[in-house]
Amino acid sequence: MPFHSKSEAALSAARGSLAGRVALVIGAGSIGEGVGIGRAICIAMAREGAHVVAADVDGREAAETARIVREEGHDASSAEVDVLRDESVIALISETLQKFGRIDVLYCNVGLGRSGPSNNTSADDWRRFADANLTSLHVATQAVLPSMREAGRGVILVTSSIASMRFVGFPHLAYSATKAAANHFCRMLAVETAPDGIRVNAIIAGLIDTPRITLTLKDAYDSKDMDAARAARGRQCPMGRMGSVWEVADAAVFLASDRAAYITGTELVVDGGLSATARQPL
Repeated sequence: MPFHSKSEAALSAARGSLAGRVALVIGAGSIGEGVGIGRAICIAMAREGAHVVAADVDGREAAETARIVREEGHDASSAEVDVLRDESVIALISETLQKFGRIDVLYCNVGLGRSGPSNNTSADDWRRFADANLTSLHVATQAVLPSMREAGRGVILVTSSIASMRFVGFPHLAYSATKAAANHFCRMLAVETAPDGIRVNAIIAGLIDTPRITLTLKDAYDSKDMDAARAARGRQCPMGRMGSVWEVADAAVFLASDRAAYITGTELVVDGGLSATARQPL
């Protein structure tokens, strides 16, 4: 019986919108103290009944995400992966399939870049950012697609950025260009795989309050006062604040669930209205 049939969908909704599914999240750790987007997505999906495999280049961070999920009473395991090494990504997919028999949701939450003038980014830097933000998507999806096609269903999601659509107040060329390419990657793969029951979408995250921004905010906003820098970032958004990682995670859960069964090949923008305005007070 197809998973999206009425009876199965009703049962899933009763237990949680992702009950019984296996969700592999690549980029599931957090840089710095707190909860980043990948970690929040793992927690949110586990709360909806999924068994989450938290994978990250930092194995300790991946294990910490899995620990938090299990501490809440949900199912999670962890793995280490380096998206800059094709064999590492392929091995992660293979080992997850061997252990659980399937991957229902593949979430790619990876983003490397360097803010500042483009001449600060070398050709080698550019290749590394492109491999992390774009090539790894191709490697991971090609590794998981055969099993999803066999199952007749699957969801592939990618964290993208408002920077893929517009200038956000400071230069970020390599990151912006590769994330724009990732958006189109999702569209093209969605069309290709739609007949197989597979959905592919990108989440366009706006200015989100994550642990990572503490590493870059002062430089990006030319401020030695972190509170002032955070306030300036929030003022860029029509809603007057940065988004939370949980708001991105809620969007991820929705797109992964049967509630989004007819949504594929598009971008869900989670940006507090930023993309609808030209104002950028810094």
